[in-house]
Amino acid sequence: MIPPTATAPVRPPRWWQHLYLQVVVAIVLGAIIGHVWPDTGKALKPLGDGFIKLVKMVIAPVIFLTVVGGIAGMRELGAVGRVAAKALGYFLVVSTIALFVGLAVANVVRPGAGMGIDPATLNAGAVADYAHQAHETTLVGFLMAIIPTTMVSALTEGSILQTLFVAILFGISLSLVGEPARPVFDLIERLTLIVFRIVGILMRVAPIGAFGAIAFTVGQYGAGSLVQLGGLVATFYATSILFVVVVLGIIARLHGFSILKLIAYLKAELLLVLGTSSSEAALPNLMTKLEAAGCDRAVVGLVVPTGYSFNLDGTNIYMTLAALFIAQACGVHLSFGNQLALMAVAMLSSKGAAGVTGAGFITLAATLSIVPSVPVAGMALILGVDRFMSECRSLTNFIGNAVAAIVVARWEGRLDRARLDATLAGSR
Repeated sequence: MIPPTATAPVRPPRWWQHLYLQVVVAIVLGAIIGHVWPDTGKALKPLGDGFIKLVKMVIAPVIFLTVVGGIAGMRELGAVGRVAAKALGYFLVVSTIALFVGLAVANVVRPGAGMGIDPATLNAGAVADYAHQAHETTLVGFLMAIIPTTMVSALTEGSILQTLFVAILFGISLSLVGEPARPVFDLIERLTLIVFRIVGILMRVAPIGAFGAIAFTVGQYGAGSLVQLGGLVATFYATSILFVVVVLGIIARLHGFSILKLIAYLKAELLLVLGTSSSEAALPNLMTKLEAAGCDRAVVGLVVPTGYSFNLDGTNIYMTLAALFIAQACGVHLSFGNQLALMAVAMLSSKGAAGVTGAGFITLAATLSIVPSVPVAGMALILGVDRFMSECRSLTNFIGNAVAAIVVARWEGRLDRARLDATLAGSR
């Protein structure tokens, strides 16, 4: 019998209890069922949708509690604005690089060249809904949407930026009030423990969600849809890998850590993103793991949620690559000046449609609608494989935000380097 003052030894999980292994098995089984029994795969869609809804249910509380606790724990309120400014500066630079990478690869590989598509023969109705959503989503509208109707509605309407906005205001006010607000701060700390325990419970059903989502994707769209446009999909995946390994790898190396070790550390979350095609599915776990790796809570709370709207590296690569693919396929010549204009528009439109379901496809529609030389109807060419590219977009966005949080934490002197090195070295 263990004495009351003793601590029971924590037994390491057995190999079949690792989340990443369970998700891998679920993805493989889901893909097989979707391929062999497509109708069954389509019918499993509620499993994936249900899991994503479960995770989204706790995202607002996680962000609110993390940000409020982090800001209120800061001794220097000026650090909040400094962290936000550094994060936005980082996002702007890296997002621009991502757009350039997509543009460069599209010009070198030319995946749409020689297709000879007549825009008049394309089914414009297939992408009409996306084009309409893109038209309705403007940069001004996006900025106004950051302000919630009420403080409470920010936690109930599912908007990450609204939640972040209210959390920053609440955290600053809590800090300014000082000692009289100490009981509220203590309550925030205790609620944080409870909410993250809820996240841990929800993650136990992650393999079921990944199983249903991947079964639906393969059953609905079929692996056969990849054959015709396999070159575009392969080019996009290769470009994204190149961006992660080279661009993010150099950034990581300059800041004292390995991108490959970081990927290994986040493998369970990355597999979850792959299976569900949603980076939001792994948002709570990402924040938890970054804190565990030595990043300051306030930095993680500010950088990661903001990055989910402003640091979309995968989406940026996709927009320039897909836009040039459509232009090449339809025989539309774009000069270097036209391509730079396209990139500038993509930079703005990627912010205007942030947080919208199917944001990658919608931002592409927004970009093409402002660049009239490339037909919006050309999006019908890639509609069938967009779901497969969506997974890669989400993975790249996820890794990019993990790197951003570590980099900004180091810039702020709020990174425990020894703890980060030990954590990444121990990942396997």
